[in-house]
Amino acid sequence: MSLVDTVKNAFVPIHREGYPFIAAFGAATLFLGYFSSILFWIGLILTAWCIYFFRDPERVTPVDDRLVVSPADGIVSAVGPALPPRELGLGNVEMTRISVFMNVFSCHVNRSPVRGRIARIEHRPGKFLNAELDKASTENERNGLVIESPNGTVAAVQIAGLVARRIVCWTEAGASIGTGERFGLIRFGSRVDVFLPLTATPRVAVGQTAVGGETVLAEFGGVAGTPLVRIS
Repeated sequence: MSLVDTVKNAFVPIHREGYPFIAAFGAATLFLGYFSSILFWIGLILTAWCIYFFRDPERVTPVDDRLVVSPADGIVSAVGPALPPRELGLGNVEMTRISVFMNVFSCHVNRSPVRGRIARIEHRPGKFLNAELDKASTENERNGLVIESPNGTVAAVQIAGLVARRIVCWTEAGASIGTGERFGLIRFGSRVDVFLPLTATPRVAVGQTAVGGETVLAEFGGVAGTPLVRIS
C-alpha cells in the first residue's frame, strides 16, 4: 500500500449531504473571526463538529439473511413488542420493535436492516419531541420504509428528534435494497425504529451501543438464504 493510500484510508469520507452545511459553518466562522478571535475559535469548533456529524464511514455487513443489522449508529433504547405506525399498512398486530437512538455526535447515515424489495415508503409530518421518548414513535415527524425480506415484512422508520428538522430518504418504492445499504440520513439527533415479525429473536439489550450496518440486532431461525447484494 502506498503512502497516499495510507493517508486516504486514515480519513473518514464525508457524505455530500453535509457539504452545504460545512461550507455555511466555514463561511460563518471566517465572518465572525473578522470581528473576534474568540468567535473564530468557537466557529472553528462548530465547523469541525459539522464535518464529524456528516461522516460516512465504510462498514462490513454480515452476509447472512438470517441476521438483522442495525440501521444506525447509536444506543439501543427499546426492545420489545409494539404496534407499527398505522400509515405503513402493517395491520393492528404487535411486532418486535428495536429502537436505536442517535445523539448529535453519532453517524447519522441510515442503512437497511435487511435485504429485499421496498414495498412502501410513507412520510408523516409531526412533532419534534425528544426521540428517546417512547411516544416519539407516534407523535414525531417520521419516514417509514416497508421492506419485503426473505424472512417476512420488515419496517425501518426514521424518526426526527428534538433538534432534527430534516429527514432525507434516497431510495424509492419498488427498488431493491441490500442489507447495510445506505438509504437515508437524519439531521441532527434522532432515532430509527426497526419493526420485525415476532419470529425474529432480539440479540441486543437496552443500553447497548450499535454500529450501523454491522451490529446484529436480531436473528431469524431457519436456513440462511444467499444475499443478492453485499454492501460495505
